Amino acid sequence: MGAQAEMKGIAAGRFRRRQFGRGHAYYLDGEKLDGVTTMLGDGVRKKALEEWAGNVTADYAVDHWDELAQMPFSQRLATLKKARYEVRDAAARRGTEVHRLAELTVQGDEVAVPDELAGHVESAVRFMDEWQVEHIVTEASCCNIDERLGGTLDLIFRSPLFPGRVFLADWKTSKDIYGEVAFQLECYGRSDFYLDADGNEQSMAALGITDHVAIHIRSDGYTVYPMERGEQVWRIAKTIIQNARNTRDSDRIRSLRGDAMYLPGVAA
Repeated sequence: MGAQAEMKGIAAGRFRRRQFGRGHAYYLDGEKLDGVTTMLGDGVRKKALEEWAGNVTADYAVDHWDELAQMPFSQRLATLKKARYEVRDAAARRGTEVHRLAELTVQGDEVAVPDELAGHVESAVRFMDEWQVEHIVTEASCCNIDERLGGTLDLIFRSPLFPGRVFLADWKTSKDIYGEVAFQLECYGRSDFYLDADGNEQSMAALGITDHVAIHIRSDGYTVYPMERGEQVWRIAKTIIQNARNTRDSDRIRSLRGDAMYLPGVAA
């Protein structure tokens, strides 16, 4: 364990990621931490995402019209309400599965790749081959003690094509890469430690990360985008996270309104 982690009193086993069905949460000494992606998502309004949610719900209604018509009204409404989350979760699982299948393929394992993922997996394998990726850490949970944040990073790697550089990378199979990914990577890079394959806490700083990159995996190829990092990105990320925490505290927001006022001499 690195010196930075030891200074903050990290003891083995303090940090855990727990799975709850399709979801998960992070805990430090039994206290639930805020998730990086959740906080960044809650802290900034995304107008495009709001429009996407409406479009996905409308598309689902049209595509499942007959099926919905057979349901009671309450069940129909409940199904439409959760449609966008099912689409979102399926997209997230796709990215994880593409990464997993690509790594197994590079290792020489025989894997059955679903037809709908074949192009993405081929692109991911091509990236790892062409960049001569040397994996350091893969799919690891990480924790920032002071900021009370937990998250799961995709990949940390080296490449002989870039001597002396260590890349913290995020796989993306979405339509495009957005600048907000820089905040996500900065939060991971600022973690005090990550959990290795045996569940032991290892110092993040000891890895000597020099670059943050987003790897855009598509069915027809890939693109690697360098993402800005440093103090300015970190300050903005923390502001976004604090904004999410402030707006989450509904009791505090309600307390901002005082009691009703009445004219002198008029009974309430």
